[in-house]
Amino acid sequence: MTIISFLYYAIRMGTPLLFATTGEIITERSGSLNLGVEGMMAFGAIVGYIFACYTNSLLVGLIMSFIAAAFLALIYAFLTVTLQANQTVTGLALTIFGNGVYLFIGRSLTAANAFPSMNELTHLKYMVADNGIPVLRNIPYLGKLLFSYNIFVYMAVIVALLSWVYLSKTKIGLKVRATGENPGAADACGVNVTRTKYLNIIVGGGICGWGGLYLAMVTNGGTWNESWINGMGWIAVALVIFANWSPLKAIFGSYFFGMFNILLAWKGNLSAEFPTLLGWLGLIPNEFYQLLPFLITAVVLVLASANKRTNNAEPASLSVNYYREER
Repeated sequence: MTIISFLYYAIRMGTPLLFATTGEIITERSGSLNLGVEGMMAFGAIVGYIFACYTNSLLVGLIMSFIAAAFLALIYAFLTVTLQANQTVTGLALTIFGNGVYLFIGRSLTAANAFPSMNELTHLKYMVADNGIPVLRNIPYLGKLLFSYNIFVYMAVIVALLSWVYLSKTKIGLKVRATGENPGAADACGVNVTRTKYLNIIVGGGICGWGGLYLAMVTNGGTWNESWINGMGWIAVALVIFANWSPLKAIFGSYFFGMFNILLAWKGNLSAEFPTLLGWLGLIPNEFYQLLPFLITAVVLVLASANKRTNNAEPASLSVNYYREER
């Protein structure tokens, strides 16, 4: 059961990455590289959590976290699509701004002893608890691994699957991919490049906000600290490359990275359960496990840059601003 429990918590930890990665894939498929994922997640987390607590409604929290993150994405779209600002610099600025607002709101409410708590909100706590799917969750082994999660986990998978269908199997998705590959050719074929970019940047940003809300309500249980997001946005950016710009592959990639994120907490159990195979885990310093997710992220980026595969799905016009006058 140890390995089942380990995989169970890896999936829980990979869920916010799946939201963020899916949102960024939608954005990048339209040809825009938004490095503001961390900021959008942070802003969506604090806004969504506060509204969820004050209304005792998860639905309100989901709506507001989406709107908050989408608002930052709208700023990014206006600066990079309309004003033709540098996409990399704008994305970095968005991360700084989103994190800054998140810290300002959190610190201000904490100092005023007004930061909302989920502890007494029975309905809200129930909605984000790992209630799973009745009957199916009682199946030995598979029940815990597949049917025992909170609503966010299933929602993330559904969003990723719908995003894959949207990008790969629909005419609108074909226009999005065409815009990311060659906006000039797409424009010549009648595609409204500006509208396509705006819509996908905004929707992608909003989905990232749900990843932030998960970290606030599930991972941290509503307890305020200054590290709700803790670099997850940057890992998601690398996961886009790892998933080869496919929301379907992002599901497995997110859970794979989720294993590295919880390895520190589970190294003792794993080494005890499998002493011959994994006994060496206990010999490695804790600091290495804290570094591991970011080390793997760096390795993914290096390998992706060094190995330009022929089936690489990176949009050809990614991060390149489109000047219609030069078409």
